[in-house]
Amino acid sequence: MKKNIVVKSNKLVTAIQNLSLFEARLIQLAIVDARESGKGLHVDKPLRIDAFRYAEVFGTTRQNAYIKLKETEETLFNRRFTFIDPKDNMPVKSRWVQQVKYFDDEGAIEVIFTHAVVSEITRIDGYEQFFTSYLLEQTAELNSVYSIRLYELLIQWRSIGKTPTFEINQFREQLGIGVNEYSQMNNFKARVLNLAVNEINKHTDILVGYEQHKAGRTVTGFTFTLKQKKQLKDVTPKPKKAEPKPKSIKQEEQLDWMTSDILDRFSSLSLSQQQAILDQVEPTLKGATQARFKVARAGSIKQLVTEFSMDINDALMRS
Repeated sequence: MKKNIVVKSNKLVTAIQNLSLFEARLIQLAIVDARESGKGLHVDKPLRIDAFRYAEVFGTTRQNAYIKLKETEETLFNRRFTFIDPKDNMPVKSRWVQQVKYFDDEGAIEVIFTHAVVSEITRIDGYEQFFTSYLLEQTAELNSVYSIRLYELLIQWRSIGKTPTFEINQFREQLGIGVNEYSQMNNFKARVLNLAVNEINKHTDILVGYEQHKAGRTVTGFTFTLKQKKQLKDVTPKPKKAEPKPKSIKQEEQLDWMTSDILDRFSSLSLSQQQAILDQVEPTLKGATQARFKVARAGSIKQLVTEFSMDINDALMRS
C-alpha cells in the first residue's frame, strides 16, 4: 500500500509561518504527490492538485474542497515565512509559492513553489538529523492548524522523547500566531496549546505532554515529552465484528505511559498546588463520580491520579 509520506527539512519545519489549516493541508498534499508521483518539485514546473484528491485525503466534501481551492488561489500567494540562514545566522523571508492558478471548470489548482521551498523539500530519505518525515494520514484528522504545526515541531525529537525549551515568543511565531492574538496565557493555552496537544494525542501516532517554565509569574517557554505509540494509526477501514475486542496490551501500555506522565507532573507540585488542581477538578464532576473523587482525595495520590488521570491532566494544562 502506498504511504503518503511528507518530508521537509528541519529548517523549513521550524520556520516562522502563518498558514491557514487549508493552506497547510494543501502544501502537505503537494509534497506527498510530488514525492509519490516521482515528478518532484521544481521552480519552473507547476504541481496540480484537484478537489477530488483533497476531499479523499482529508475526508471532506468535494464541494467544500472546490470552494477552499478557489479561496486559496489568492491567500496562498501572499503567505510568507521566515527562516534562519545557517551560513550567517541571519533571518531570510520567502514566499511559499511564486505562482498559483485556479481552474474553475476543473476544480483544480496549480502551484509553483519558490526556490527556498523547493530546496528544503526532498525525495531523499535518510539524514534524519536534517529532515522530518511523517505519514500524511497522521495529521489528516487534525482540525486545527496549530495542531499540525505543533506535530511537525515535535516529531523532530521523537527519537529522544523530549524537546529543548521552546522560548515563548519564537514558539508563538512558529505556530503562526500574530502578536495580538491570544496574548493572555490562559487563552493561548486553552485555544491553542491544550487544543493541539489533545488533538495530537487523540488522532496521531505520538503521545504528548508538556511542562511550562516561568520567570516569576511569567511563562517563558515550554518543554514537551513525546512517545511513539506502539502501533501507527491504521487508517484502513476494518469490518465490524460481532464481539467487541478487549483492550489490547498496546493500548494499556499507552494509557500507563500517559498516567505515569500525569502522575510525575502532579507529584512535582507543592501540596498547596496539588490541592488547587484538585479543587479545580472536583466541581467538574457530577453525582457518583464526584463522590468517588472526594473519597479518592483522602487516599493515595497514585490511585487518585490513576482513576481521574484525564480530569487532572486537563486541570494541569489549564494551570
